[in-house]
Amino acid sequence: MVNKMEILDGKKYRLELLEEYKKEITENNYKIKLAIILINQEEASLTYVKNKIKYCNMVNIQTSMYYMNDKTKEEELINLINKLNLDKSVTGIILQSPVPKQIDFNKCSGLIDPKKDIDGFTKDNLYHLYHNEKCLIPCTCKGVVKLLEHYNIKLEGKHVVLIGRGKMTCKPLSLLMTNKNATVTLCHSKTKDLSKYTRDADIVVSAAKHPNLINRDMVKKGFIGVDISINYVDGKLCGDFNFEDVKEKAKYITPVPGGVGPMTIAMIIENLIEAYKLQN
Repeated sequence: MVNKMEILDGKKYRLELLEEYKKEITENNYKIKLAIILINQEEASLTYVKNKIKYCNMVNIQTSMYYMNDKTKEEELINLINKLNLDKSVTGIILQSPVPKQIDFNKCSGLIDPKKDIDGFTKDNLYHLYHNEKCLIPCTCKGVVKLLEHYNIKLEGKHVVLIGRGKMTCKPLSLLMTNKNATVTLCHSKTKDLSKYTRDADIVVSAAKHPNLINRDMVKKGFIGVDISINYVDGKLCGDFNFEDVKEKAKYITPVPGGVGPMTIAMIIENLIEAYKLQN
């Protein structure tokens, strides 16, 4: 019997969510404003920021840009963050990474008011996530779980293998999935015999940034694949899964692009709405 594979379409689901968000914001007359601090003017950072502004505008969320140059001192950035923390018209703050080497990203992003921390990176929010309490959850992690739930994929009782230990992705995602009663194995670059773990997994999530890392010999039939990575090979976008190789064994799989990326953007909007409610 041929396995029927289904695409986990984050792009399509994002459109549905944006309609819901816009309706809620408009009908309740929410006055939401996102402040974005951009220090690094590289093309990738500018693209990410343009996307955030585009989708905020689509749902009637105001955005304010704060441009700083690569000579900016850490003290200047801290002063700006403190000012935005006190500004009652600002609902959420995002410090766009990466930042220049003279600035400690963890230190500065950690100074954002937890109720305005749209990325969910502050110690307060991660502490609440650890204790399975209400908080602003990192957007990519939240997007992964929400996409799985949209396709009626239950995490309870599933063995999930996460590849990567990034503090913005797999580390908080391991907490979120554990809170949903999944059994989580966290693998990384020092894991010996990675395939030993992935072959046993019901769900494989990869954020390793290693093109074609996962092939058909590393997964079991009927597995669910979630690809967080964005890699470029010969000028083309791809993830960590060798998509053509594994798709015959997958029950569900995210495409790259069009899977997790659109969900991350959607969760920025959702976190802004949650932040607004927390503050009001």
